[in-house]
Amino acid sequence: MKTLEDYRKAGQELYHKLHLSTYPIGIAYIKDVKEIPEGVMRPSALGKKMALCQAFTQARRWGMSIAMTSDDNFCTPSTAIHRWEDISTEDLIESQVRQGWHKDIEAEKKRIEGGLRLLGGEQLERSAEYCGLVCSPLPETLISPDSVLIYCDGTQLTHLIHALSYEYKYVPISSFEGFGESCIKGGFIPFVTQTPQVVIPGAGDRSFAGISEHELGIGLPAFLLFYVIENLFKTGGEMNIGFPMRSILPMDLDENLTPGFKFIREKIDKIKPK
Repeated sequence: MKTLEDYRKAGQELYHKLHLSTYPIGIAYIKDVKEIPEGVMRPSALGKKMALCQAFTQARRWGMSIAMTSDDNFCTPSTAIHRWEDISTEDLIESQVRQGWHKDIEAEKKRIEGGLRLLGGEQLERSAEYCGLVCSPLPETLISPDSVLIYCDGTQLTHLIHALSYEYKYVPISSFEGFGESCIKGGFIPFVTQTPQVVIPGAGDRSFAGISEHELGIGLPAFLLFYVIENLFKTGGEMNIGFPMRSILPMDLDENLTPGFKFIREKIDKIKPK
């Protein structure tokens, strides 16, 4: 059984080993607001609301711990998908039709119903017991996480996938649609299904949460954090691409590569003493 201190140390170790630009995020799902630790901010307590992706940004960039429930979250579709309120599938589909994200109601039905199947039957039913989440910078988390969300660049993501795939036990298999990436795929699906998910930040992430253009991510069930650290940089042994990445540099090149290079080389040869 991992302790709170174990998660903090692992979060700090991952942050430094991968030279991440922001903290990994610990996400804990709560069944009662009484579980919110002292010192955690709730937007509703300030008369404000946020989206979940905005709370994640505050955690990873500003080091804040934030609790989010239906009362705190203005992104109501994510509240419905998390089942923090008793919203029917029909009403969820209708909300998305009104958004105009996809061609028509049939496309939205395929999307929503497919997503619910991905989350699973009994597992999804159990998720209805929860009413919100607490997110924190993992090195300073105030509560043991259920999921860990890591924002990273392409090279860092490659290392994380290599670590998960080292024994070919936890290979991420993800689908993408450009919506609900960080909140659903980064936190909720890893929690409900106990499987890792690659995250390509979507429309909400980029519109509301200040995601950088180069950023990608991955969501893990919390237990896999320690597996990743154990297997980080092992792929290929001495041939591991490392960090900073060790690219293979061609060694058979000369000034004849381009006309400009060749031109200057000829000039140099003419003025250089024999």
